Amino acid sequence: MTVITHNRRRSRLSTLVDQPGGVSVGVALTQARANLAGLEARSREIIAEQVAALAALPAPAAADERALDQAYAHASAVIDAASPFALDDLCAAAANLCDLIDAAPEDRPFDWRVVTVHAQALRLLLTLPPEAADARAQVLDSLKDVLKAKVPGAAESDAQP
Repeated sequence: MTVITHNRRRSRLSTLVDQPGGVSVGVALTQARANLAGLEARSREIIAEQVAALAALPAPAAADERALDQAYAHASAVIDAASPFALDDLCAAAANLCDLIDAAPEDRPFDWRVVTVHAQALRLLLTLPPEAADARAQVLDSLKDVLKAKVPGAAESDAQP
């Protein structure tokens, strides 16, 4: 019986990984936070632009899938821009609108007032100071009430952990 053995060569990456060096996790997190802090102002601009575009969408005359897709895209863009900066209230309000659009029945026209209310709520959340936690919670609770009223079964899913 013949046994063939290969001399395994170590890859360059494996030798780099095995060597000590680099930065500690704490230093890397501090650097990442500093890099993100420089982008927060631009993120808020993007959020404001998306909210303005959402508010400017005209109410469709009939069931218009394209208008709902545009509203969904603007709400998703708010989530994308707000989530890296822990702007959880903005994310929750935009996600609430996405949930309402997802649950919209195809056989009936969408109540466009929902989009208008969410755009106004997002504007309000953008202008509230960070210490206004009670006002933020009240806005989000009101938006959740809209979801419960418009989507059957939303109250039960909200109660589950």
